[in-house]
Amino acid sequence: MIPPSLSQKIPLNTRIKTAMKTKIKQIVLDAAQLVFEQGGLPSDQIADMEIEAPKHISQGDFSSNFAMVSAGAQRMAPRKIAQLLVSAMESDEYKESHEYMDSIEKIEVAGPGFINFFLSNSAWHPVVDQVLEQDGKFGASNMGCGQRVQVEFVSANPTGPLHVGHGRGAAVGDSVGNILSFAGFDVQKEYYINDSGRQIRTLGTSVWLRLLEMEGRDIEFPDDCYQGDYIKDLARSLVEKEGKDLLAYDEEAGILVCAKFAANEILGGIKSDLADFGVLYDQWFSEQSLFDSNRVQKAIADFKARDLIYENEGALWFRTENFGDEKNRVVVRNNGITTYFASDIAYHKEKYERGFDRVIDVWGADHHGYIKRIDAAVVASGRKSEQFEVILVQLVNLVRGGKPVQMSTRSGEFVTLKDIVDEVGKDAARFMFLSRSYDSGLEFDLELAKQKNSDNPVYYVQYVHARITGILLKAKEEGLIEDIEFQRGEQLGLLATPEDINLIKLLAGFKEQVEKSADTLHPHVIFTYLMSLASAFHGYYNKHKVITEDKALSRARLALVLAVKKVIRNGLCLLGVSAPERM
Repeated sequence: MIPPSLSQKIPLNTRIKTAMKTKIKQIVLDAAQLVFEQGGLPSDQIADMEIEAPKHISQGDFSSNFAMVSAGAQRMAPRKIAQLLVSAMESDEYKESHEYMDSIEKIEVAGPGFINFFLSNSAWHPVVDQVLEQDGKFGASNMGCGQRVQVEFVSANPTGPLHVGHGRGAAVGDSVGNILSFAGFDVQKEYYINDSGRQIRTLGTSVWLRLLEMEGRDIEFPDDCYQGDYIKDLARSLVEKEGKDLLAYDEEAGILVCAKFAANEILGGIKSDLADFGVLYDQWFSEQSLFDSNRVQKAIADFKARDLIYENEGALWFRTENFGDEKNRVVVRNNGITTYFASDIAYHKEKYERGFDRVIDVWGADHHGYIKRIDAAVVASGRKSEQFEVILVQLVNLVRGGKPVQMSTRSGEFVTLKDIVDEVGKDAARFMFLSRSYDSGLEFDLELAKQKNSDNPVYYVQYVHARITGILLKAKEEGLIEDIEFQRGEQLGLLATPEDINLIKLLAGFKEQVEKSADTLHPHVIFTYLMSLASAFHGYYNKHKVITEDKALSRARLALVLAVKKVIRNGLCLLGVSAPERM
């Protein structure tokens, strides 16, 4: 027999899409049990089935592949199995004993044996009230069960301003954190400050040489130093702060002073630029603190004691080959200087010691070859490979009106994130960065991002939110509603047109898209959903008046469009984009 737990009734208090799938599955299982008990099915072995939404609306709202996956165990043609189950479900006795059959308008057998379910309009109407009542929490999920997750992103060296590529990484990392949090994970966002090592010394050297140059000394500026005009600006700022006495330092001491000052100034600019971009971190973690606390030294000593780090030709090597890497990696050079890998070993070990169950790093695509060695360090530290994930963000190509924008020059100047935000705004920048999967290259058209029309994706979606606000204000002025933020709809049964039901179905699917986005770590899933919802609303608004001469119908439609407004806002919030009341 089918286990009793599979035939228990499902509560009817929830009618969002995921719950509807559960009900459909229950209906199929109960029908299979009934047909088996009546001798129609020879076996009580029930294969695991899927309930999916068909791609074409003509195929219904949900479809079950039960018959196909059961054919082997039942030794029966799938279409025959499907017909037996549909006959059972359509019987008066079955309908009387299953109250949720009232939500199903018809059931069909299609193709090789799919069972397609067409829901009645009344099955969808409660979704509107759910959105209105749950408000900012609609679409939220508990799939994460409070699992602690750290998302580390951007983490650019404080040696220069953030560029456009960092902007895409920032939008992705921040949105992934938002979506995971909305899906029930306990998320902490972190920035790892690379404030130690060769690049910081190079920064200090660059500023020191510009100081000397400002004093009229004949300086040959090395190619491996930072070339941008911002280095000259830093040198001038340092002189204004400390005075010309700086030049009394010997070269080594002067470089250290310049490095510390420049890194702090640049980091302050990075923090400011990210805040203007809508990115706020829970933690800013210093690489230097790993050395100050001896964490790097302790991690190396621990791995040496376990023969995971060995000495060869005066250098220390990590046996990353043992963990699937293509070759072993140096952690301490033969001159005694540690590599970035040494710091990363200690840093990732420290992350898990803070209690994170899962660590997600957001890197540029050029860091692909670095994944294996960090994964090796994580596993060697006693964690599972599945607890470490890397999001690789592909490059951005800037264009203006379809023509490429020069990204950098020989002088070291480049298009910064601040340049982008200042020109097109935070919302447009974030929305455009998230408009495609991060594992694909992105063409960012600056002119398109500034347009105030439907060609601009962020304008297209935000305008829905603003337009609905205008509709609700007008309804309030006419006395149809007392408050534009009412919590329950009236006479929702009047929502009967295909466009009404299509909008509600899209609303019902929001939680499913949130969970898909959280599961795949792809924020563009939410972007795509918002574009679909916005398109459906624009089509609805062009075909149907919301405020009509029929007051009851008007109130029902006002409830529907208010629900659309709330879901648009919730989705935009996940992407770090505002939902304006006016445009």
